[in-house]
Amino acid sequence: MGKKTGNEKEKEDKEAFEPLSLESKAPGTVVLLLSSQEEDILVKASEAIHKFAEKGEENKVVLLGLGALEPLCKLIDHSNKVIRRNALMALGIMATNGEVSDALKEEDVIPLLLQKLAPEEDVVVHEFATLCLASLAVDFTCRVQINTNDGMPPLIKLLSSPDPDVAKNSLEIIFNLVQDVESLEVLHELGGIPPLLELLKSDFPVIQHLALQTFQRVTTDLETRKTFREELGFERFLDLLDNMDFNDLHAEVLQTVSNCLGDIETLQLIHNNGGLTRLMEFLFAPSSPEIQCIAIKCITRAAQSSESCNVFHEQMMEKVLVELLSAADDNVKASACQAIAAMSFHPCSKDRFRELEGVPIVVQLLHSESSALREAATQALSSLTHSNKANALAVYEAEGHEILIQLLSESSSITVASSAATLSNMAEQENIKSSILSLESIQALVEPLKSTDTQVLISSALCVAQLACGNTEREKFHKAGGLEPLVNLLHSNDKEVLKHACLAVYACAGDTSCAVKMCRLGALEILQEINQSANRRSSFSELAMTNLLNSNLPVKYSRMGRLSANDIITSGFFDAGQACVGQPFLTLEELIRQPLNQQRAIIVFNIPNEDAVDLAEDRKTSPTESEICSMKKGRITPKKKKEKDKPDEDVLPEKSPIPFGDVSVHMLIKEAKDCVYQLTDEREQYAALARLVSEVMGGAVPREKLHELGWVMDHSQLRFQLKSNVLPIGMINKGTYCHRALLFKCLVDTIGKSCTLVRGDYNRAWNEILLFKVDSEHPRFSVPCRYIVDLMHQPGALLPIDSPVAQQYQTI
Repeated sequence: MGKKTGNEKEKEDKEAFEPLSLESKAPGTVVLLLSSQEEDILVKASEAIHKFAEKGEENKVVLLGLGALEPLCKLIDHSNKVIRRNALMALGIMATNGEVSDALKEEDVIPLLLQKLAPEEDVVVHEFATLCLASLAVDFTCRVQINTNDGMPPLIKLLSSPDPDVAKNSLEIIFNLVQDVESLEVLHELGGIPPLLELLKSDFPVIQHLALQTFQRVTTDLETRKTFREELGFERFLDLLDNMDFNDLHAEVLQTVSNCLGDIETLQLIHNNGGLTRLMEFLFAPSSPEIQCIAIKCITRAAQSSESCNVFHEQMMEKVLVELLSAADDNVKASACQAIAAMSFHPCSKDRFRELEGVPIVVQLLHSESSALREAATQALSSLTHSNKANALAVYEAEGHEILIQLLSESSSITVASSAATLSNMAEQENIKSSILSLESIQALVEPLKSTDTQVLISSALCVAQLACGNTEREKFHKAGGLEPLVNLLHSNDKEVLKHACLAVYACAGDTSCAVKMCRLGALEILQEINQSANRRSSFSELAMTNLLNSNLPVKYSRMGRLSANDIITSGFFDAGQACVGQPFLTLEELIRQPLNQQRAIIVFNIPNEDAVDLAEDRKTSPTESEICSMKKGRITPKKKKEKDKPDEDVLPEKSPIPFGDVSVHMLIKEAKDCVYQLTDEREQYAALARLVSEVMGGAVPREKLHELGWVMDHSQLRFQLKSNVLPIGMINKGTYCHRALLFKCLVDTIGKSCTLVRGDYNRAWNEILLFKVDSEHPRFSVPCRYIVDLMHQPGALLPIDSPVAQQYQTI
């Protein structure tokens, strides 16, 4: 190609634009220049933006409003090194503002920023790239993006940067990253612990503090603590504690030490290096309450090891802690209480705290205005009194039980749980228990049973189990509304809550009214379901169900279809028939209030009051229909009482299970005693009683003539006569297997003999008795034999339990 002619050069000169020097004081204009294609303009514009942003927070917001972020984010990846650096400096300065940082999250800038952490980039680029990332790393989504783009490795390398700003910014990013558990594992796997330890030697306090704060977080991870020990980190921390020039770092150092003391290996290490002694020195060294509290916290963590506790015991740590209970600062006293709680898990320390008069001091702290101190004091007392009667007595003598009952209404779940646990420990001694019960403690436990806190539920249920030892206490608990939340705890999936709830149900079920109420609340169905579950069943649930049924024999017979010889029927027992699945079990009072219906009759065993007996003895006959109606209203009018003794109306006691007494059953009981007590042979006694039952229930009936007995009609007439579905058993003139077996059991139990009651199908029921007979092979010995008592076909016959005739008696 040839040379340009003169005319061509002249034409080019005419078309070229002369260089233009721009000066602008308008930020908007400069922001527009960031989109220029000319590098010189971009260099100057980005530099101007950086300087403007450095002047204050308002300028950063102004630049944000002018749209500077988007072009700056593009320019940090420019081919020109100077433009790239200037844009990054401007972006880093702007990102320190909260509004800008929030807006920057919307830009996909994190991958570009991480690229700028490469070793070949200069220090300035590292500084402002890490500054920008530090502002973004406080956000969880940004931290995820940093991890996703493998940001941790270059950051760990930059911890060793000679530039303190780069090291500080990188450390700040890592501190934010390790707030997430995933990053904790990544840090020690990538070798982040050694460079972190080196930063403790920094000349800049801000870096030292930030490094210690990072260690506080990373040492919560077990694997990281292992690496920390291997890198001799603990030794370096002890060196810092020994150096008073670093006393401003001691609080943060002790926080990390406290984390590390959760490991047996670290405890052994600190013990071998004399670290425990050094920690004890911090307890009384002239320092801030904050440092004292952290040092006590370290002792608390270390005391969880029996080895460390033995060392503390040898060095009279208990005396030190008791003295700290009198410190001026409430936080120090609270920390001392927590340490006492930890050390009191070891019996030797428990006793020493009492010998040093520490127990009364802790009791006095329960009156503190500080809720945190009250909380810690209850924790200490809970631990001190656990399995230690002497300490429990010391709390009682200091009148601690009174304030502990009041603290059951505190808002702190820890306070409530610890108070209930302490009261439970104290109640193991009968003399203390009676004092606790006199202060309405059983009523105070109702609200804690409604808590959602697991430990509160465990402790309060255990306390109920300890205190609900008598019918008076159970009745108070019942009236206070405690049974409903207690039964609700049986639904818990927590094994400890369920265990202690079962214990409390077992204790409360000792009272019949409580047992009935709990059955009405569904406790029996819940326990049945629990006991059918392989995962939830336990000896405690089985015990609770057994006691619940034993205290409510009508329910037991209805649900289980069997009463053992140990289940003694008393006045008020009734047979409502075999329970249906899902059907609620009604009380006798509720059944009496029901109108006449077509369902089976309810048979009740109810010994009458004295007035009804007097009337019957005067008449020697059953009451007439009009008298029955009168008795149903709760009144009877004796004919032969003296006028001066005769009230206008004799009202039966309100606590009577039904509003009339079964006079006939009283006569039967008397006749049974006369019949049985004159006989000496036990076999004859049962046979005579069987004949009596058969006689009053319609006599012997051959098997082929059972349909002629007419007991259904007899019961229907009696129900109509009484205007009730509930029939007193003594007033029944005709009865089949189930009625005779029930009457036999009632009479046997009343006169002091023994038998079972077993329900069969189709109105069948029978009684089993246990008798001893001479062993044919060994005449000198007697062997027990079980028999079924025939009450129907050959009254008085005793049928061996395994005989064909006995099996025929049990079936149709």
